[in-house]
Amino acid sequence: MRIELPTGIFTYPDIPMPQVWTVEQPVGACALSPAEVEAAVHGSVESLLAAWGGKRGTVAIGVGSRGLDNLQRIVRTAVEELRAAGFEPFIVPAMGSHGGATADGQTQVLASYGIDRESVGADVRATMDVVEVGRLEGPDAGEFTGFPLVVDRIAYEADAILPINRIKAHTCFTGPIESGVAKMMAIGLGKRQGADGIHRHGAHGLRELIPRVGRALVSRLPVIGGIALIDDALGHTAEIHALAPSEIGRGSETDLLEHARTMMPHLPFDSMDVLVIDEMGKNISGTGMDTHVIGRMNMPSIPPADWPGPDVRVVAVLDLTPETHGNATAIGLADIATRRLIEKVDWVATLTNMRTSGEGGMLKSQIPLIMETGEDCVRTSMGACGQFPPERVRLARIRNTLDLRYFEVTEPLAEEARRKPGLTVSASSHTLDLCAPVGR
Repeated sequence: MRIELPTGIFTYPDIPMPQVWTVEQPVGACALSPAEVEAAVHGSVESLLAAWGGKRGTVAIGVGSRGLDNLQRIVRTAVEELRAAGFEPFIVPAMGSHGGATADGQTQVLASYGIDRESVGADVRATMDVVEVGRLEGPDAGEFTGFPLVVDRIAYEADAILPINRIKAHTCFTGPIESGVAKMMAIGLGKRQGADGIHRHGAHGLRELIPRVGRALVSRLPVIGGIALIDDALGHTAEIHALAPSEIGRGSETDLLEHARTMMPHLPFDSMDVLVIDEMGKNISGTGMDTHVIGRMNMPSIPPADWPGPDVRVVAVLDLTPETHGNATAIGLADIATRRLIEKVDWVATLTNMRTSGEGGMLKSQIPLIMETGEDCVRTSMGACGQFPPERVRLARIRNTLDLRYFEVTEPLAEEARRKPGLTVSASSHTLDLCAPVGR
């Protein structure tokens, strides 16, 4: 989609590109080696199968839409272990409404991450059809008694199910169970219908329904267990855990979430006038930009003051990652974006994702102010942030909200960084150059 922009409007040509210092912060880098990843997956599958009393026939391996570190290696190893144990494994996309809410779109998302027959040794079988396997009932259902339980039809027809997902803090709500194996059961394998049903209840529904639906589905389906992944602060695979069926959506998954929180990346400032983000995308965060890093979430039922993270006046985003396939979900979290980014957006995929997201999707799908270039975004952000003169603007530039080992800051933030233990600030400054990588 080509966008026509007025020339020279709101670009603040009198504001020069700022001088910035490079800051390095220590991160908890504890990535597993390839051999350790394979050994951990082997051990996880082995422990789950030791307790499995069901049929050793077909097994649907749930894989989501996040470009996780080592995903291909993890899935391939799980396929090999299951086949060696007498199963017939195949892959099902477990990503709710992502991929434009089509079977082909979801297959393409997995293929872009190297999840296909040639790479992992198992077929990818995709459908958007679901089967209703019951309704929430009993004491655990609470206020949601009668809520429909739906699951991917192909997974339902398998003899066993094994979801693989990362445990991490969700970007739209807080609770004892957030992103993880229970969410993949409830929303990922629920396809568009299941995802939409839960999101209709807003943040409260996400917090309350994900664990309840996850537990209920596990009790009704032949789930071997789950493989839970935890990333370090650089997005690398740090830990791999097996979750027994009885642990999915319960205390063990809660404990893993609390542990994962300690490894989350963050910026070491309470406030910024401008945050420049080189790229956003679904492979980086479910909201394109991690809401905990940028300190804004835009969920009507959750007051902004209740959300963790820094106070940022203006967020400028410059590009989409190739891995997001045009999905600019939560672009509305940004205030300013480049023409380049907006013209890369697949609006069908983006709006489908946002529509399914319910109350949060409405605000997060709003279109930011569009500028011709990244430099225009920087100058406009500095001129419109309410801080004057420009030398006083507290600006930071990051590659994305996952890669925060290095970032660039203007003098007011550099001065603050020099006072913080553990941070290393470059001895000299340079003019902000958006064509050069952060941390050069």
